[in-house]
Amino acid sequence: MSSVEHLAGRPAAEAEPAYRTPPRNVEAEQALLGAILVNNDAFDRVSDFLKPEHFSEELHRRVYEITSALIRAGKIATPITLKTFLGEQDVGGGMTVPRYLARLAAEATTIINAADYGRTIYDLAIRRQLITIGEEVVNVAYDAPVDHTPREQIEEAERRLYEIAETGRYDGGFQRFADALTIAVDMAAKAYERDGKLSGIATNLVDLDRSMGGLQPSDLVILAGRPAMGKTALATNIAFNIARAWQSRTRADGALETTNGGIVGFFSLEMSSEQLATRIIAEQSGVPSWKIRRGDITEMEFHRISEAAREMQAIPFYIDQTGGISIAQLMARARRLKRQRGLDLLVIDYLQLLSGSKSRGDNRVQELTEITTSLKALAKELKVPVLALSQLSRQVESRDDKRPQLSDLRESGSIEQDADVVMFVYREEYYLKNREPKPGTEEHVTWMTNMEAAHGKAEVIIGKQRHGPTDTVRLQFDAEVTRFSDLVEDDRLPARL
Repeated sequence: MSSVEHLAGRPAAEAEPAYRTPPRNVEAEQALLGAILVNNDAFDRVSDFLKPEHFSEELHRRVYEITSALIRAGKIATPITLKTFLGEQDVGGGMTVPRYLARLAAEATTIINAADYGRTIYDLAIRRQLITIGEEVVNVAYDAPVDHTPREQIEEAERRLYEIAETGRYDGGFQRFADALTIAVDMAAKAYERDGKLSGIATNLVDLDRSMGGLQPSDLVILAGRPAMGKTALATNIAFNIARAWQSRTRADGALETTNGGIVGFFSLEMSSEQLATRIIAEQSGVPSWKIRRGDITEMEFHRISEAAREMQAIPFYIDQTGGISIAQLMARARRLKRQRGLDLLVIDYLQLLSGSKSRGDNRVQELTEITTSLKALAKELKVPVLALSQLSRQVESRDDKRPQLSDLRESGSIEQDADVVMFVYREEYYLKNREPKPGTEEHVTWMTNMEAAHGKAEVIIGKQRHGPTDTVRLQFDAEVTRFSDLVEDDRLPARL
């Protein structure tokens, strides 16, 4: 008795489990192709989400690919016009390709069902991709290299799963303008209810909020500056202000909805979480960070530090201090935070410390283009503002006026192109301090006057803004505790009696 006959004769309980084939529906593929060949208008119902690779049969992929090319070129796709490109080869059972296409057209269903068949084909293709990813996860877990950590494997799997989720979705397309109007009115209503009456998230810096309307959902905001200008300090101040102001309410479905402030995710690629926490404690307690690090503090200062730390423990502020991560890893971690804890603002300190998915040998400009494009896509996907810090090129130092310009953005024009808002931090005091003339001279007197005028002041230059005009916002900066705050000008002080 042969092994096949032996297996066939065994009881069901003893039989080996049957080999499972990936899910597919050849009949749906035939019906859709037949409908398109009979009436090319059927193609328009599936063309925005269905691709040749979604078909399970190689012949069907080729037929759909050639049909797509013909229709997009303004030509008619029929069994006769396709014959030129597919030849006369046999497809099995003594049937040639032309006869097979003629049969598809003859047995075609109506164009009305085309979209349903397309969705069926697409969904089954997604399942096959999920099976492939699952198999690779298992195989890599069994035979992983020594330097390939489980965390890296998880993030790679997450990245591929999100690629599947976001590519070729069939639930997009045009929407009625009335629906967009409803969304805009709802946004205005929420702005009216929110502190500061802003459409975006308030930074708690009044003049900056007035110029920008807050940080807008889905915006990529670039905050750039030369070293020692305070860009990390400003980003930290904004992030903490937003997290501290967070308030929420429970929706009808039981999920929390942010009503004020926001949940913040902070990628600190340069500083450790302890260094970042020390900065924030210094800013909140008013005790300089250098005194905290040395332990050179009084009992009163220690109480202020403890009180600030106690308040900070309750705020929704999450830090990822992993250095040298790729843009793919960052996106996976941001999505995970959004899913598990919620997310209203994402901060990245800073852009040039991220790596792209390409190898290090590739052009850095192209790599940075990929990074900024991905961050803009992430902001739209998660519907949160992404605040990314960036370095500026050294050409700033060679000018007399060292206020930054858009052309100073380092390494790539893609930063300016992809960003919705570009802001620069500038402190005249820093440059004046390094140019002190000889004491006792007339130049030194002028320098002293300029230093006094610039002391404790900073400028945030809004060099680009899609939603509004460019502007320069003046802020107060306390270097001892790295804190930015609203600047009280002399003309805004209350009148003296």
